[in-house]
Amino acid sequence: SVFYGIMFDAGSTGTRIHIFKFTQQPKETPKLTHETFKALKPGLSAYADDVEKSGQGIKELLEVAKKEVPMELWKFTPLVLKATAGLRLLPGEKAQKLLDKVKEIFQASPFFVRDNCVSIMNGTDEEPTVAFSVLSHISGSLDDPQKRSVGMLDLGGGSTQITFLPRTEATLQTSPAGHTTSFQMFNNTYKLYSYSYLGLGLMSARLAILGGVEGKPLGEGEELISPCLPPGFKSEWQHAEIVYKIKGQKAGEPLYETCSNKVAKMLYKKVHKAEEVKDLDFYTFSYYYDLAAEVGLIDKEKGGSLTVGDFEIAAKYVCKTMEISPGSSPFLCMDLTYITFLLQELGFPKNQVFKLARKIDNVETSWALGATFHYIDSLNR
Repeated sequence: SVFYGIMFDAGSTGTRIHIFKFTQQPKETPKLTHETFKALKPGLSAYADDVEKSGQGIKELLEVAKKEVPMELWKFTPLVLKATAGLRLLPGEKAQKLLDKVKEIFQASPFFVRDNCVSIMNGTDEEPTVAFSVLSHISGSLDDPQKRSVGMLDLGGGSTQITFLPRTEATLQTSPAGHTTSFQMFNNTYKLYSYSYLGLGLMSARLAILGGVEGKPLGEGEELISPCLPPGFKSEWQHAEIVYKIKGQKAGEPLYETCSNKVAKMLYKKVHKAEEVKDLDFYTFSYYYDLAAEVGLIDKEKGGSLTVGDFEIAAKYVCKTMEISPGSSPFLCMDLTYITFLLQELGFPKNQVFKLARKIDNVETSWALGATFHYIDSLNR
């Protein structure tokens, strides 16, 4: 049988629609055979003070779905929107108004809509299962103990995730509360290590490294001064609806060293190191991919493999060149230094090889696929 699922991913910087086409043989797990993907900027949170406007983009993306899904399947095709960290950082009632608006548009559409069709992912119980379904799709190795286990790392704007299937009992025993979970999927029970660190996504991390506080505007005449920005650099930076005045420190200090100290302090005791991760194959997505592509470590279209050490070399090089000229990306030294330290804090040695992929088996890999899988599985139950 052939069926479709439509997933809107409302991220902190944009809204994306994924239209998935599945085929399923009797008694088997559904196989993904096609995906259509379209993105619009800015994210929903940009419309916090003008909810009506947020509807235009949603309607535009729904038109794409109507073209993709055959008309006779519309009323059987589930339509879902999941919002991530960007909306979690908005005040509750503002976020709710935006979600209500989307729901109203969804209910007026010809697709299959349930009461829970629009929600903010809570990071503890949904993201893991979703990440897991992507893993199962990537590796095809869930039931084969001979295959190396795989994991995934995702770096968004507001939060960062780590997910893998533990192979050792020690991992399950030594993990802090809330880092491991077990659940059922397609008639099997699995144990999974998965955690989402809210506030350690790239944009939130920038704010923390700059010394700002989430949701708190600066006072009159205040500015955030950072050793991670080019010396003599001055600008404004907007994050989660707030505009911050930012500037670099005076010239003379070596940028990478002083920035590293700042980043290391910011990350101190913030994440859990799982011993086992150094023996697994990890795929990394989102900003890990974008930054590696921006500095030429991987091919922008095809992706590739690199090590933690490669990120470190790139960070040192970029920071060094910024001492002389700020270049067009003033945050690049900070961002690369942050990634270098974050990966080591999570327990990865400098020689650990990561696969950076935008597509695996030709599918835009993201939790949207997992969320759709998971949702369809719950409908079948």
